[in-house]
Amino acid sequence: MLRLGAMMLLSTMLMLVKVSGEHGIGLPEMLFWRQFLPACAIFGWLAMKGELGRLKTDRPRLHAQRAVVGTTNMFLFLGAVQLLPLSEATVLTFTTPVFAVLLSALLLHETVGPFRWAAVLMGLAGVLIIVGFDPAHLPPLGVALGLGGAFGGAIISIQIRQLAMTEESIRVVFWFSAIGAAMLAPGLPVFGRQHSLLDWALIGAIGLTGLGAQLLMTAALRFGTVASVIVMDYSQFFWATAFGWLVFAQLPPTATWIGAPVIIAAGVIVAFREHRSGRAVSAPP
Repeated sequence: MLRLGAMMLLSTMLMLVKVSGEHGIGLPEMLFWRQFLPACAIFGWLAMKGELGRLKTDRPRLHAQRAVVGTTNMFLFLGAVQLLPLSEATVLTFTTPVFAVLLSALLLHETVGPFRWAAVLMGLAGVLIIVGFDPAHLPPLGVALGLGGAFGGAIISIQIRQLAMTEESIRVVFWFSAIGAAMLAPGLPVFGRQHSLLDWALIGAIGLTGLGAQLLMTAALRFGTVASVIVMDYSQFFWATAFGWLVFAQLPPTATWIGAPVIIAAGVIVAFREHRSGRAVSAPP
């Protein structure tokens, strides 16, 4: 249930990001406020309760690594959201488990059985189906950004899982947001501009939905293994399709309806095999 709620909020945030891009809000500035507002909200709430001690951590290095990788990954993924239709951008994130298998084989030298290799091939085939049928429908840069975000997601979920073993959800989200905002702040004078009330409302909504999604995703990984919650992530395709239709008057073409189930099936196979073997599998951040 935590993961399902997170996917609904994450899909809402992505829809707002796409709307904000259409309103001319630059991605670097949007990302700054996406990080800054949740950090302020968490700090203020804990300060009012007299519980700032909950932010103390013995793992600053891992928090910093998580922030660097996560902020970079957001550039990739949210860039894809602005360039691609919402449903297609979302489907590309579902290749994260496929990249996790490749990383485990190439970098960790883990033994990968035939079922997981078959899942890798299925995932890649699903991407080729979506992209290859109508290349003009999907800008190559957007596809590259989406796949890059999925690759980064494989690394991020491992980091979150490591942090969630000892750190409570609110601490993980605070340090990710605070360090990310500090990284993005120097660029604000360059990319920032004056905004209307509607623009500020969009920016605030992105921050709030992003905060809620991060808290719920981190909590889900604290109470369950990644392999046990990853299948809930595919509910995001429903929300992305609904928002694409209601807000942007876009419905996925036939190629996406064919390729998306192939990619989802590949992710489910990976999750099932990892669950059977007792190992963790990376899921979209």
